[in-house]
Amino acid sequence: MVIAIISAFSLYLGPQLPRIDSVLDLKLQTPLKVLSADGLIIGEFGETRRQPLTFKELPPLFVQAILAAEDDRFFTHGGVDASGLLRAASELVKSGKIQSGGSTITMQLARNFFLSTEKSFIRKLNEILLSIQLERTLSKEQIFELYANKIFLGHRAYGVESAAFVYYGKGLKELSLAQWAMLAGLPKAPSKYNPIVNPTRALIRRNWILDRMLKLGFIDQNTHDTAVSEAETASFHGLKTDIDAPFIAEMARQFAVEKLGNEAYTGGYSVRTTIDSRLQLIAQEAIWQGVSDYDRRHGYRGPESHFPAVNTPEARIIWLTILNNTNKIGDLQPAIVTQINKSSLQILLQNNTLNQIAWTPDIAKTLRPYKSENYVGPSPENFSAIFKIGDLIRVRPIGIERWEISQTPKIQAALASLNSKTGEIISLVGGSDFTYSKFNRATQALRQPGSSFKPFYYLEALEEGYTPATLINDAPIVFQEAGMKEAWHPENAHDDYLGPTRLRRALYESRNMVSIRIVQNLGVKNVIKHLPRFGFDTSNMQPNLSIALGSHAFSPLTMAGAYAVLANGGYTVQPHVVQRIEDTKGNIIFQQAVAPPQDPSQRVVDEQAAYILDDILRDVIRKGTGRAALVLNRSDIAGKTGTTNGPTDAWFAGYNPTVTTTVWMGFDDNTLLGKKEYGGTAALPVWINFMKEALKDQPVIERTMPAGLTTVRIDPSTGQPASTDRSDAIFEIFHSTSNVGDGGIDNTDNGSGTDLHPESNSTEDLF
Repeated sequence: MVIAIISAFSLYLGPQLPRIDSVLDLKLQTPLKVLSADGLIIGEFGETRRQPLTFKELPPLFVQAILAAEDDRFFTHGGVDASGLLRAASELVKSGKIQSGGSTITMQLARNFFLSTEKSFIRKLNEILLSIQLERTLSKEQIFELYANKIFLGHRAYGVESAAFVYYGKGLKELSLAQWAMLAGLPKAPSKYNPIVNPTRALIRRNWILDRMLKLGFIDQNTHDTAVSEAETASFHGLKTDIDAPFIAEMARQFAVEKLGNEAYTGGYSVRTTIDSRLQLIAQEAIWQGVSDYDRRHGYRGPESHFPAVNTPEARIIWLTILNNTNKIGDLQPAIVTQINKSSLQILLQNNTLNQIAWTPDIAKTLRPYKSENYVGPSPENFSAIFKIGDLIRVRPIGIERWEISQTPKIQAALASLNSKTGEIISLVGGSDFTYSKFNRATQALRQPGSSFKPFYYLEALEEGYTPATLINDAPIVFQEAGMKEAWHPENAHDDYLGPTRLRRALYESRNMVSIRIVQNLGVKNVIKHLPRFGFDTSNMQPNLSIALGSHAFSPLTMAGAYAVLANGGYTVQPHVVQRIEDTKGNIIFQQAVAPPQDPSQRVVDEQAAYILDDILRDVIRKGTGRAALVLNRSDIAGKTGTTNGPTDAWFAGYNPTVTTTVWMGFDDNTLLGKKEYGGTAALPVWINFMKEALKDQPVIERTMPAGLTTVRIDPSTGQPASTDRSDAIFEIFHSTSNVGDGGIDNTDNGSGTDLHPESNSTEDLF
């Protein structure tokens, strides 16, 4: 009778049904994956969490658990189980409503792919007809595989592999029989039988499925009893990543959406980035260490917040709720002060444990109060002078059950590191902690680079005929023009002046007056015209002399790209974080185009000038403002510090021939850093900590002097060839065809800043 009814309705409904072979073309909604260069998972994006498996990858006992729970005659029926339909029909006659439905696995698949979940007679008939067609089109293994990967199992998990990770934090193959039975109980009603939301009900269904497996002969009594006695351990497991690099993951996500649109979230694409997973972790640690060290130097700002102490048994519950709603930042955990003594402080942690912090001289020093960016107060006498019961503070683990008091750094920092030859971003950190702030300062923050900008017009000067021995007057200069409210008085660091100074020394000591005179002589507009070859966007650059001191703002990534040109000998690079995008079958649908290293068509800088500038920038480390980097014990590193007026920004941009890295440190709101905070003290330590690992075990690379250059002994005071009896003579590099001493400029007058913008007062007066 049932078959006759189905046959009759098939004549009416058949033409309206979707083409069944289209199921073969349907793509499972699979999230976007972001991978490091070495294949580690960095991130995943998409509403649906899915990790498809083939039928052969499904554990046989898990398949049997699904059969026991949903359709034990699956491998013998033709898509429709007549006995189940008769039972459903009987329920319909008795109640007037469809109750159990009698759906087989094939029918559930048909409904999930093609139909709604509406409980109606017509929908059920469509489901039956589609199931019969599915069985004629696909093998049983194909149907089961699609079902296992399509089915919704709660908590955004679609498919059994994703559910295994969501509930147990492991792959399906790693689970026990009891856990397989628990997952097998979810398709019927993911919310009702969810082991996290409804553990009691879920356990009852799990054990029922194990009973069914025993009855069907899938398992023996001993296996059944062991599984039934197993304690349930399901808990929510968030996204499983191999490396936590959220700034990179977000950059890759944005790139994929630009290329693919919203399909990026559902098409199962993989974005392979250029990131070196080991160095990415090193970069993040270096940034966190840098901001933490700065923060400690500037005193303790007090508790993060305060919650009144309540003398009731419920107080601890309230405090625990507060703690569990407070994010961990870096290695800092939230804690609430529960008791204060002269010699100790009791704190409550998120794991509901109480710990003691003893008063020591080191603690007293750590808790010296912040007064301003330049001053800290005296050490407090005891904990009571600073804390009250109910204070929310931050603590850092320093051993087993041992903690030190700290605070969330307000200072921010960013790091961008590239392969000098290809422009591939090997590491990038956009801030101290993504949880604290998702703003990517490496790519989005435009900050004045200060003196770290100087090498780019010094390079132009070398191309225009200047030599490292050219003398430029390092003397005060004043600019006054009609319309200016007041004269501009740029200064050197510490307001000292050397008089006529060789170009080499002026750059590695970062002499501001020399820099201004070089730009003045080259012409501001001419300097700006040559900047795009380094990757600088000059469309909004104001043509005034303050650019000599790095007044125009750029991102740390832009600065890294520009320095990579200096690092590789003068070839343009395009910084990029994505290597390629692949579809679910491994087909490459996007590949980043990268010019071969040292392609002559990519040369943007004169080879001889690039070599000379590189040698000068090595002097920044050998005897200039970057001397702290001598700890790396490498002769192939070069770079430049930068500190803007205030100071508000601290930079170090440096490289060796293979790796270029830029570090910036500052406050988002341009708060002053402090009078002792320079590029060499705030940013350079971060650069050193990173480059120490980036260049670890890498051979020192000494550049070969290009043809057309020679070295000559000169008088360091005059830049002229030295006499044979001059004991302090030094060697300097010149073009073979140039006359030593040519190009000397001695601007002893104050000059007039014809290109100076009247409103410009942003200058670098430090390093």
